[in-house]
Amino acid sequence: MRHLSVGRRHRAAALAGLALPAVLLAGCGSDDDATGAGDEAVEEEAGTDATDEPEADGADENEATEAAARSPRLAITYDGGIQVLDAATLDVVGDIELAGFNRLNPAGDERHLYVSTTGGFQLLDVGAWAEPHGDHSHYYTADPELTDVSVSAEKPGHVVVHHGRTALFDDGTGQVTVFDSGDVAESDAEVREYTTPSAHHGVAVELTDGSLVVSEGDEEARTGIRVLDGDGEEIAASDDCPGVHGEAMAADETVVIGCEDGVLVYSDGEITKVESPDEYGRIGNQAGSEASPIVLGDYKSDPDAELERPTRVSLVDTRTAELTLVDLPASYTFRSLARGDDGEALVLGTDGQIHVIDPESAELVESIPVIQEWEEPMEWQEPRPAIHMLDGTAYVTDPMADTIHAVDIPTGEVWNSVELEVTPNEINGVTGDAVDGVSAEYGGDDEDHDDEDHDDEDHEHEDHEHDEDHGDHDHDDE
Repeated sequence: MRHLSVGRRHRAAALAGLALPAVLLAGCGSDDDATGAGDEAVEEEAGTDATDEPEADGADENEATEAAARSPRLAITYDGGIQVLDAATLDVVGDIELAGFNRLNPAGDERHLYVSTTGGFQLLDVGAWAEPHGDHSHYYTADPELTDVSVSAEKPGHVVVHHGRTALFDDGTGQVTVFDSGDVAESDAEVREYTTPSAHHGVAVELTDGSLVVSEGDEEARTGIRVLDGDGEEIAASDDCPGVHGEAMAADETVVIGCEDGVLVYSDGEITKVESPDEYGRIGNQAGSEASPIVLGDYKSDPDAELERPTRVSLVDTRTAELTLVDLPASYTFRSLARGDDGEALVLGTDGQIHVIDPESAELVESIPVIQEWEEPMEWQEPRPAIHMLDGTAYVTDPMADTIHAVDIPTGEVWNSVELEVTPNEINGVTGDAVDGVSAEYGGDDEDHDDEDHDDEDHEHEDHEHDEDHGDHDHDDE
């Protein structure tokens, strides 16, 4: 790996010498008998099954090292494996061989990622985490590893994390599996399971009141959504969403679902259809921020195009049910959408620039040059530049030059760039921080932590907003 240029570095971790054995993870599986072809939907509470649990004797221990501060890490897929990078230095800290076209999904605990691979969703331990103790946390790093923890799926699809709950969708059976995000590595975690009447390329999200928003469709067409309460009873439904694809969360726990002629907005028990200005106006990939009522989406208007290269994006104001289109100086793809820490709408264009849009005014306020000009490949699985927000930085991959760049959006500074030894495809990451409502003891008192005296000045105390990334897997499947 060759460093091209380095500006400032964000919170590079100073490693201490305390080594602790990492926990050996057990398996988390779904019900192998569930299918999506039945006439009746099924919902139940069940325990996960341990599969391929490593042997206690003779198993390699992955040692953990205590760090002075949290250590955000990135994961990138390439043809033949996954590399894990230190998000501050962009140095490679792990390289895992894994055949096939693999996809990366958030797990919800800011330590793990789910890899959509053969047989299901397999848990990747990115090797950075925090253990909260009252008013401070202890931070640890370890070698990344692909664990034996998995949730079986015929065709692993979308993963949605929301307020401490993680929902997995199996496109091959229509089975939805939901569980606490803090239990992703637990063998005995309770799971909620629901199977759609017919299998389809779908999506599901569970809300804080226990209601489940889930797509409707079959192998031929996707048509709308249903909302089920905690007991599995339908409380709202709409079939006015042809080609359902993609979801995003907005402020006030509002769900936005993409359609070929607009979006569906679900909030406070009601579904509202927001129409596109064109007869065919497909919104299938979205980026939301729970701090903003406005959702950024793509926008395609040519139903006959073999590959449409759009130059307009959509902004859906969930307060007013209004859709606004914004013209850009370049086209973009489904991996081009992100949201800044302050809610900015970010679009990585084929001109190599990050276009920054004020969502409230719907105005393009800045364009930040990052990489060379590029063209979208014909096949959606082929590598193309991608943008991912993590810990206040926009990370941009460039598969043409095998590089990755770290960009500070408020200043427009490209503060680190590194040449990789692989061609990057997908990108995701973890903050390595404790998560409110997910991490055990988060926000609790420190009465039980008496193993040693700690001066609060030795610990990093910051409040962090964790933007949930839901749009990384909204590929075009037309």
